Amino acid sequence: MSLFLIPLAALVLSFVISFALTPLVKKFAQLVGAMDVPKDGRRMHKVPIPRLGGLAIFLGFLLTVLLLVDLTPQLQSILLGSVIIVVLGVIDDIQPLRAWLKLIVQIIAALIPACSGVVVHILSNPVFFTENNYIQLGVLAIPITVIWIVLITNAVNLIDGLDGLAAGVSVIASLSVIVVALVLGDGITAVIMAALAGGCVGFIPYNFNPAKIFMGDTGATFLGYIMATVSVMGLFKSYAIISFVVPFLILGLPIFDTCFAFCRRLAHGKNPMAPDRSHVHHRLIDMGLNQKQAVAILYVVSVILGLSAVVLATSGALKAIIVLCAICAAVLVASQIFRHSHIMQMSQGEKMITPEEETPETEETPEPPAEGSPAEKPEATPTEDPQDPEGEA
Repeated sequence: MSLFLIPLAALVLSFVISFALTPLVKKFAQLVGAMDVPKDGRRMHKVPIPRLGGLAIFLGFLLTVLLLVDLTPQLQSILLGSVIIVVLGVIDDIQPLRAWLKLIVQIIAALIPACSGVVVHILSNPVFFTENNYIQLGVLAIPITVIWIVLITNAVNLIDGLDGLAAGVSVIASLSVIVVALVLGDGITAVIMAALAGGCVGFIPYNFNPAKIFMGDTGATFLGYIMATVSVMGLFKSYAIISFVVPFLILGLPIFDTCFAFCRRLAHGKNPMAPDRSHVHHRLIDMGLNQKQAVAILYVVSVILGLSAVVLATSGALKAIIVLCAICAAVLVASQIFRHSHIMQMSQGEKMITPEEETPETEETPEPPAEGSPAEKPEATPTEDPQDPEGEA
């Protein structure tokens, strides 16, 4: 019973701390000038809104973990790295930093747990028909672990574009990890992720549309960092098929959006780190949905992926087939969304061009000036020089 009660206690405690601290963090953000000003088309809000909301999530998480979890060297390294990520986020929310500088600091933060034993040593082989069931990473273990941590850290940050989106997706992903961890009997991972979920739940009432405060890079990168490192410490340690698939399913939405963004930017010859307005949530808004509708759709996609991960964690061929069907359905829905969005953009473009093409044709037609009133003739004169003598005659 304690296996379930302690995670529940962690979730409630973190929720209370985060919910109580968010108004104080909001005042602090206004005091230090950490405001998100709507200065480009990527932003959905119209007035400046305080950032730094991630501080409340972080404090709720940190205090809960310190109270309820025994600190192992691996967990200590994760917490130390998270402090670095949060400090970096606070500075960036107050005064934006260069992308390369943030990347360097994120790599350093990822190296701390990686050098302390939080490493992916073995992966299950995704190719089922080979004799080798597992892949030994060897010297690639630390580099691959660092890449994974940095990727997920930034992936969650990239989906933080609508009110309540990143926090809600993180809650769904955390709950999925909790269920899988409980199935595997991993109580520490369950408590840690419960603390993370509680912090996000306490913050969401202030962040849901219309948002009163944003989590900023402080919160988004922190959430990604914790989910990445804890998945390495917990899920990747299970020497079964779930050690390869489950973390990717649980974090499927931010991973897909990040990979799609990088490929899209490279295909257009742009800097892969440069921001744009073509993420999944932006496309949903461009389809005519409001923020709440777009967020609800992405919540559903995250739930589908999370449930698929939980089902797969229980193993079994039939369940694996069900998971595969669920993934295919999710991919089909996503493809239809992108296809419909593209068609709408093309049709809107044609509607914008048509009036411009029709106007000169109307002006160049010789009949209206000849039959119109004298007031209409001067308008046709400068644009129809060859026909001016005929009109005057």
